[in-house]
Amino acid sequence: MAESAPVSLSNEEIRRYSRHLILPEIGPAGQKKLKQASVLLVGLGGLGSPAAMYLAAAGVGRLGLVDFDLVDESNLQRQILYGQSVVGRPKLESAAARLRDLNPYIAVEIFPEPLTSANALRVMRDFDIVLDGADNFPTRYLVNDACVLLGKPNVYGSIFRFDGQASVFWAQRGPCYRCLFPSPPPPGLVPSCAEGGVLGVLPGVVGVIQATEAIKLITGIGEPLIGRLLIYDALEMSFRELSLRKDPSCPICGESPTITELIDYEAFCGAPIRASAPTAAQDVPEITVQELKQRIEAGLDARRTLLLDVREPYEWQIVHLPGARLIPKGQVRDHLHELSQADEIIVYCRSGSRSAEVVRFLINDVGFRQVKNLKGGVLAWAREIDPSMPVY
Repeated sequence: MAESAPVSLSNEEIRRYSRHLILPEIGPAGQKKLKQASVLLVGLGGLGSPAAMYLAAAGVGRLGLVDFDLVDESNLQRQILYGQSVVGRPKLESAAARLRDLNPYIAVEIFPEPLTSANALRVMRDFDIVLDGADNFPTRYLVNDACVLLGKPNVYGSIFRFDGQASVFWAQRGPCYRCLFPSPPPPGLVPSCAEGGVLGVLPGVVGVIQATEAIKLITGIGEPLIGRLLIYDALEMSFRELSLRKDPSCPICGESPTITELIDYEAFCGAPIRASAPTAAQDVPEITVQELKQRIEAGLDARRTLLLDVREPYEWQIVHLPGARLIPKGQVRDHLHELSQADEIIVYCRSGSRSAEVVRFLINDVGFRQVKNLKGGVLAWAREIDPSMPVY
């Protein structure tokens, strides 16, 4: 990390950090490095929550927080920065207050805005390390590319269901994120936590690993995860490691880079445009929950209209619409013989995105004509029609 003006530790700080100070590897010199250092956390969700708390507790002198979400009740299962009393409030507001209470000797700077190509270099420029707690591919590629252009280390983590990954991408000393993942997966291939679920303690493990790597980079102790990808399996309680190499043909950190400025990451990670097919959820035929309710009240003919639930069986067990039939999205192709083109089919899922893909498939690939997507899925039904319905 870059050297700055000498700092001292007050008597209060010496008491607070005493367990660090008696570690020979850290000692007073290492604690002063922590006090001088700055870390930007992109995302204050499952990964950012534990990472931010441990970096604050460790005495990292300046923390930057980037997020623009509100606290949702479903966050509380894993995002330990928040409690029931702050549901509905901005995450940054609650996170900053919690971190300042945890350690009043640090500075907390907030950026209540989405990280974009327009602001990323400005936001990141004055921080030593960027800790990536993003939950989507456009932001991960954006963070990576901005870190490469600025010459900063990117402490990476990701989670899905019971599995996690962590690494340190630093183009000056090893590979970057694009060396490992040159291109993003097709849209919809990797479900979000909201769709695929996540074990509540999993982001705690990975977020703490990220905080550990940041502290090691700041103090210069140990061997950072540069050129290594750590893979964690919570069900097996196992860790394994993959060696990573810098890709000479990497478009941003390779020998002849073709990316020299930030790009449109939504477009880079989006689906290719096909003139012959709809490409967004709003482009498929839709029916609103209000319209469906009116039709049900008027006497929906179950012999001519199929209400098709394409979620997973465990989601069905939580909640489902009366009269619906369950065929999970991944099994629709195998059950086509059970669907009739003469029937109207209204497809729904949790939020409307998976069902939109099924509608697209039935119309474009199979030739069905009377297929509609329930806009907003069961979440919209619970919000607008039946507030007593459980949501997840």
